[in-house]
Amino acid sequence: MTVVLLPGLAGDTEMWRDQLTGLAKHRPVVSDTHTRHASIPEMAAAMLARFTGPLALCGASMGGMVAMEAARQAPDRVRGLALLGTSARPENEEMRAVREKAIELFAQGRAREVIEPNVALAFDADPDPALAIRYLDFVLRAGASQLVRQNRAVIARPDARKHLGQVRCPTLVMCGEGDQLTPPELSREIASLVPGAELVMLPRCGHMLTMEQPAAVNRELERWLARVEKA
Repeated sequence: MTVVLLPGLAGDTEMWRDQLTGLAKHRPVVSDTHTRHASIPEMAAAMLARFTGPLALCGASMGGMVAMEAARQAPDRVRGLALLGTSARPENEEMRAVREKAIELFAQGRAREVIEPNVALAFDADPDPALAIRYLDFVLRAGASQLVRQNRAVIARPDARKHLGQVRCPTLVMCGEGDQLTPPELSREIASLVPGAELVMLPRCGHMLTMEQPAAVNRELERWLARVEKA
């Protein structure tokens, strides 16, 4: 079984740095298929083609959307789901308008102007300055075309709530109590829809939980992987 880590929007291996180390015995791999495809279903299909055999999928934010879609496309292959700070709902009109405006600015080469003032939204109150810099660096490293494409994919994401009731694999739903981007109510909704799902809320933590609370995240992922291996 392959443990696949699915980054959030504009994310790369940096957001999983502590998990690659902490979960090393499971030999996790970070997917980059989100950088080459234009929709959540396409990202999921490409990931399923890239990693053969049974999979344990751990997705954060947009990566969670890809993981849920992969479970819909290949329920027999997805043996475990860990969904971190994500949403099963389709885009609402308010957020669509925000993203469309951001997309215009990204296309004009003004990504820093959009991202830098909003870095604090990705974290709990008073984020560690070093974490904020790490986050800003990898988001800007993604580049304008990736920011445009991935925001459009999130805008057009499917309503995963329609199929979550059919998930039968061990599922962990985790969220920071201070998540301002995908508030805890969204994780509670996912956990209520997936039979047998375990819900974990992390105190003193925002949206970037893999970076803010790596020890707690790794501990919960170890427990989840133990469940997956026994299933």
